[in-house]
Amino acid sequence: MSQAETHHFQAEIQQLLNIVIHSLYTDKEIFIRELISNGADACEKLRFTQSSGKPVHQSEVAPAIAITTDDKAGTITITDTGLGMTHAELVENLGTIAHSGTKAFLKQLAEDKKADVGLIGQFGVGFYSAFMVAKKVTVLSRSFAPEEPGWQWTSEGMGGYEITPAADLPRGTKITLELKDDAKDFAQESTVERIIQRYSSFVPFPIELNTKRLNTVQAIWARNKNEIKEEEYNEFYTFIGHDHDQPLFRLHFSADAPLAIQALLFVPSRNFETLGMGRMDSEVNLYCRKILIQAKAKGLFPEWLRFLKGVVDSEDLPLNISRETMQDTSLMQKLNKVLTSRFLKFLDEQSVKEAAAYEKFYGEYQRFLKEGVVTDFTHKEALGKLLRYESSTLDAGKLTSLADYVSRMPSDQKEIYCLLAANRAAAEASPYFEVFKERKWEVLFLYDAWDEFVMEHLHTFDGKTLKLAEKADLNLSAKKEGALSEEASKSLTQWLKETLGDKVNNVRVSQRLVDSPAVVVDSDKFMTASMRRMMKAMKQDGPDLPPAKQDFEINPAHPIMARLDAMRLKDAALAGSVAEQILDNARVAAGLLEDPRAMLKRLDSLLEKVLTKE
Repeated sequence: MSQAETHHFQAEIQQLLNIVIHSLYTDKEIFIRELISNGADACEKLRFTQSSGKPVHQSEVAPAIAITTDDKAGTITITDTGLGMTHAELVENLGTIAHSGTKAFLKQLAEDKKADVGLIGQFGVGFYSAFMVAKKVTVLSRSFAPEEPGWQWTSEGMGGYEITPAADLPRGTKITLELKDDAKDFAQESTVERIIQRYSSFVPFPIELNTKRLNTVQAIWARNKNEIKEEEYNEFYTFIGHDHDQPLFRLHFSADAPLAIQALLFVPSRNFETLGMGRMDSEVNLYCRKILIQAKAKGLFPEWLRFLKGVVDSEDLPLNISRETMQDTSLMQKLNKVLTSRFLKFLDEQSVKEAAAYEKFYGEYQRFLKEGVVTDFTHKEALGKLLRYESSTLDAGKLTSLADYVSRMPSDQKEIYCLLAANRAAAEASPYFEVFKERKWEVLFLYDAWDEFVMEHLHTFDGKTLKLAEKADLNLSAKKEGALSEEASKSLTQWLKETLGDKVNNVRVSQRLVDSPAVVVDSDKFMTASMRRMMKAMKQDGPDLPPAKQDFEINPAHPIMARLDAMRLKDAALAGSVAEQILDNARVAAGLLEDPRAMLKRLDSLLEKVLTKE
């Protein structure tokens, strides 16, 4: 065959070209990724063919990909030394779509831009992305088979293409694009280098741009981790994480179900959100066979794991035709669950194997874990295992897990108790802690204002209910000596209710106090003082919270209460001022007194009366 053959595109190809050029891809630069991916597939097929023992033309030439740009001529050329194509394969791969059901499929594609899992590769759709930027495409190709000649395929992307013989071609495929006027930027070396570095850095065959090797960092996630050196991991992390500090943790794993997954995840040594850099975006990139599908992939991990950096690669991802988004959202959710569960299992293992490193991790990232408890019901239980708090029975600064707390619980203790306070000193001085101290029951000290929401959402751990100390229904083990009689205590509480009026809800004798004269307890079963403060701080233009309903509990064994009981019979007005001061003192201890001006004025008056009596 010595003359040019003219072929008309199959009707479906013409329809496909129209969709590709006008509406399929959101970014024209994708064509470079697609053509490189096709070249990589050809190189992979050549490698397989060679391993099967078949004779190969130019067997000494290693599979590779070379790209050249010519900004003066306005061209870009992509060459691979892969399998190459015969005359029949050029016609089949670039001119027809011969598989059954294609017409129906293309109709669906035209209507809603959705595609079947196997379109790319099976149909060579990626090749047609070249016509988004090219006014003419020329393909030179020679098959690996020694007896096959070379061919030239040429098309302007309209009605058809021409095929002519091409002598003395090397094995492989060379694609030259004559760029449209509005796409001449793709003939610039710097533009092409940026695109290759973004999408094709980990193609497993050498990529050269104008004789310069680009992909020097290996896709080490696809290698056996036992064969990878520490410095290789660190080099890779620097490359993909843009961080020169070594990561705090690294997880490299693979899974076969529900998808074939290879993942390499890193935890940076610093929490960048606390460095004033704003809310982070996930920096885990999604790959399919080492080709970037989605940078900073959305939905791959839950929001609360946005501090992770790394890669996830799967050969089985069902992608839409442009490889730009996942089509099967239910499968993406399953992938999310598998990856998240595996990472949480890894953190749990590290907390035992590398306790010091985990404590450092917790210091940096505890807010993310707590965010997960509050927002992610699926992983709430696993996250609960990772929480750490100071404890009343351990030295200051030492953290304990909920599991260790449960292991230390006495047999008659049924709940896990927690106390929110500004710091350890405040927690140990809190009136809510007194009953636990007297009974020698352990209390977890929570110093983060969000911890109350965390405990409310976690609710239980290992079958034990998490209970805030101020909501605990506990009594002292024995009645204190010198306490007011039951009758005197009842009379005093009635007088206090009458005196304090609407400032309190109920007044009763406390069964929890040892050293404090009184305490306030929020009577709302589901609301605590700290939660009320936080919700008020979060409120902007919404409705005001209902007024706090606080019960007032008194300690009949405290000297102040005994003297108040005697004073109310002698000087009711002064006793009333003292009662109000005791109430405000209890509110201060609970962190509920928002405006201290009235209290200070009353305190000055009381001091004046005391000094006058002197």
